[in-house]
Amino acid sequence: MKTESKKIKVSRVCENSLMVYFGETIDTRLVDKIAVFTHAVQQQFQGALEEVIPSYTSVFIAYHPLKADPDQLVHWCQQQAEQVLTLSEVSSAAKVVSLPVYYHPEVAPDLQALAQARQLTVDEVIEIHSQTEYTVCAIGFAPGFAFLGSVDPRITMPRHAEPRMKVAKGSVGIADSQTAVYPLDTPGGWQIIGNCPVELFNMTHEPMMPFEVGDKIRFQPMTREAFLASGGSL
Repeated sequence: MKTESKKIKVSRVCENSLMVYFGETIDTRLVDKIAVFTHAVQQQFQGALEEVIPSYTSVFIAYHPLKADPDQLVHWCQQQAEQVLTLSEVSSAAKVVSLPVYYHPEVAPDLQALAQARQLTVDEVIEIHSQTEYTVCAIGFAPGFAFLGSVDPRITMPRHAEPRMKVAKGSVGIADSQTAVYPLDTPGGWQIIGNCPVELFNMTHEPMMPFEVGDKIRFQPMTREAFLASGGSL
């Protein structure tokens, strides 16, 4: 079953899940609207949903087949998404999360090379990166890995052609117009320019992550001493 409008598309994925497509182009303004829709569907069908996963341009919804009527859910999502998409301004529950970052080559193997490639000083790269407010556009790849947009064009850099086998937990990276913090030790190809000592995912905490899609992130430069005192490792 598939329902379409001029811009919104709601598609049944299987007997207990569907996708709501808001568009095809990454746009932080669209992310804000997706965040509003996500909160609305969670409230409207509270108790009937098993999982709601927003991304850059869509929302995946898994529901309990005995607790939600599929046709009713599809119809509601279609109308609600269309309504949200027409809003010129959105008011959401988004919060601003401040994350400290130690920007230094001893934890940032790509910082100097990125500065040189973009014909900037290291201090200029740090200033540009830390003075931008980013939007949490999607969470994926690893638990607590938030894709943040958008990076100032002056410091955008593509991923490495060959990913590293291990990127240290807390590494702050850039990949094209996105930036992110690695919540765990994991392989990765992003350009690493700093390290954040804040734990970004813990299954024993509620919530498990300090942010969600639609929230805003600001990075605050920190000293080496503060980084080590906060639990950072070199």
